[in-house]
Amino acid sequence: MKTATIPSLRVDPELRAAAESVLQEGETLSAFVESSLRRQVEYRTTQAEFIARGLASLAEAERTGRYHSSEDVLAMLKAKLDAAKAARAAKEQ
Repeated sequence: MKTATIPSLRVDPELRAAAESVLQEGETLSAFVESSLRRQVEYRTTQAEFIARGLASLAEAERTGRYHSSEDVLAMLKAKLDAAKAARAAKEQ
């Protein structure tokens, strides 16, 4: 696979110094920038998928007329969490 380059980035000297001050041992500024770029792409992709699921859920609720209160949703989530905790506790015994 061929590699591609990212356009060079002009920043204030203070930002560059701040970035360099948080580098881990052996880490280069280029590696730090690449890692940051990967995380931001992943975050934005996840965010877009979350919004798409929310809009699809809204459309389905409008289509069917079935809505769930926040109390109902939280109760369902708590029941799932309690069941998972109980299953984990049983598995550890």
